[in-house]
Amino acid sequence: MGDAVSDSVVVRADPAAIWDVIADFDAYPEWNDEIEEAETLEVGDDGWGTRARFRINAGVVQAEVVLAYAYTDESMRWWLEEGDKVRRNDGVYTLEPREDGTTEVRYELEIEPSVRVPGMLRRQAARRIVARALAGMKQRAEA
Repeated sequence: MGDAVSDSVVVRADPAAIWDVIADFDAYPEWNDEIEEAETLEVGDDGWGTRARFRINAGVVQAEVVLAYAYTDESMRWWLEEGDKVRRNDGVYTLEPREDGTTEVRYELEIEPSVRVPGMLRRQAARRIVARALAGMKQRAEA
């Protein structure tokens, strides 16, 4: 990803517990205060959500988006299909189990509002989104 920001956190949970959190789109507003609404729109044959709608209020970035999702054994990748105030919202969660039973979760995000926002402010907003999402996900997965 071109102008992406990323961060990671070690979660005291196995990957299955983390998948239960990050793949449950409808529950995002319960642990991520920047997601005001979330709705799974389509589910694949395997039961995993493949399209979801979100209403986001993250300060500089306020938008309603529809994201498409693809999965591998260790990652969940998404990209923007529709957005009212953003041109790009692409990202990936990557899960790496560790020998001590914890899991390192990396979140990479590239977001671009439709209106011109200086790159520094856009990256600051993306860093904030990533940090808050990781903190909320960690708290929920460890509960």
